[in-house]
Amino acid sequence: MAVCTKVRVLQGYLVGPRDAMMGIMASLSRWRDLLGGMRVRILAAVIVLLAGSSVVSILLLRGALLERLDEEIEANMHRETEEFQTAADRLLPPDRARTEADLVAVYDAYFAREVPDEGETLISFIGRDIYITESATHAVPANELGDTVRYWLSLDEYTEDEIDTSGGMARFIAIPLRDDGADGLFVIANFPAAEREELTDAVAAQALIHFVTIVLASVVGWFLAGRVLRPLNTLAETARVISETDLTRRIPGRGDDEASRIATAFNDMLARLERAFATQRDFLEEVSHELRGPLTVIRGHVELLDLEDDPQERASTTLLITNEIDRMNRMVEDLLTLARAERPDFLTPEPVDLEMWTHDMLRKASMLCGRTWELEACASGVLWADSQRLTQAIMQLAENACQHTDATAAVRIGSEVHGGFVRLWVHDDGPGVAAEDAERIFERFVRSSGGRTGSGLGLSIVAAIAEAHSGYARLNPDTERGAMFEIFISTDLIREQSKLSSTASVLSAD
Repeated sequence: MAVCTKVRVLQGYLVGPRDAMMGIMASLSRWRDLLGGMRVRILAAVIVLLAGSSVVSILLLRGALLERLDEEIEANMHRETEEFQTAADRLLPPDRARTEADLVAVYDAYFAREVPDEGETLISFIGRDIYITESATHAVPANELGDTVRYWLSLDEYTEDEIDTSGGMARFIAIPLRDDGADGLFVIANFPAAEREELTDAVAAQALIHFVTIVLASVVGWFLAGRVLRPLNTLAETARVISETDLTRRIPGRGDDEASRIATAFNDMLARLERAFATQRDFLEEVSHELRGPLTVIRGHVELLDLEDDPQERASTTLLITNEIDRMNRMVEDLLTLARAERPDFLTPEPVDLEMWTHDMLRKASMLCGRTWELEACASGVLWADSQRLTQAIMQLAENACQHTDATAAVRIGSEVHGGFVRLWVHDDGPGVAAEDAERIFERFVRSSGGRTGSGLGLSIVAAIAEAHSGYARLNPDTERGAMFEIFISTDLIREQSKLSSTASVLSAD
């Protein structure tokens, strides 16, 4: 008992981590599906492009602003240097040694009309003493530049350089005024740290704006991507639940964008599949129904065949079974023809001389049965069509006329070009077709209720051949007596009679 308890405890200890691991794996799978989705990939691509463009633009902007700041500082310092040099050349005596009064005059004239730019300090020296100094906003005053001032006083020639001061890096221009008289020094110093900091703050604000824009664009892009991909998700879900017995599901599509067009195309495909499956189901039901009759007859007579002692009756039963088998073979052949009609290689087009072909149809049909066969009309020209399939269709109509008329009836065959179509017909004097059957008589396994019987496939084959030639077949509704079956083929396939001779000459030359 204790052993069993330990085993259950051990099992519970083992099951817990296993369930936890399965839960972790399921969570990882969900995250992998989420991160691997098209929505996330589209959004990630957009974010990468926006972030990359933002970083590049901000770096380029900062570099351009810093370069422009340096250019402005340099230009201002050179401008002030030129103005000081102009004042010195004008006021300092060239023909004698300068005095302190001469230096005072130069400095007073310069400072009277000059104001230092932002971050700039102007310092004038007489000997080693500061005479006048002025500092702008964010500039370091001269009294805070002890070591730097001593360095400037040690210069004996014009110097333009950068120096690290107690107030940060500074760009300066030092102009010594030395001769045998009083010595002077004029220094223009610029401290760009504050302006660079302002520029950096502006770039940081711009970067923040870019970041907020990317976040907002990502949120909007997430919802837009979901809206765009919703038809695709619905398409995938619909495709998963569709089965052979349920093709009624459709994807709701609104608008005229690419996703909506995909949804519309998928719905159209589903509609075609639904019709095809329905047609196939009905077709199989009809075939099974049609074949059940002869199979039942064959089976019944085969069972009676062993019980029949009379040779004559056995021969009659055998003949009946053979006839039923032949009927089934004919039905199977017709079904195969209808199945091939949907294949692209169903037709083998070639030039067909309508006049010659119509006369041939009359001669072939007249051999089917003893009727009065007449040529009602004959078209001229060359039709690009499958002559064997057209012959099969006309012979089917002629055989249909033989089956449903008596020996005294007349059957008329004709062809003409009419209303943009080549019209072929077979017109008999039989009992005709009931009005309620006229619309359905070309469907598979449909028989007329007005006296015309058969397998119900012959007229379907005629319609399939006509449709394969981009045309159609119909029962003429205006016929007063008998039945007139017509085949219409587009005149786009017809050529002039003159082209026949050229084609024939080419073929003969080859």
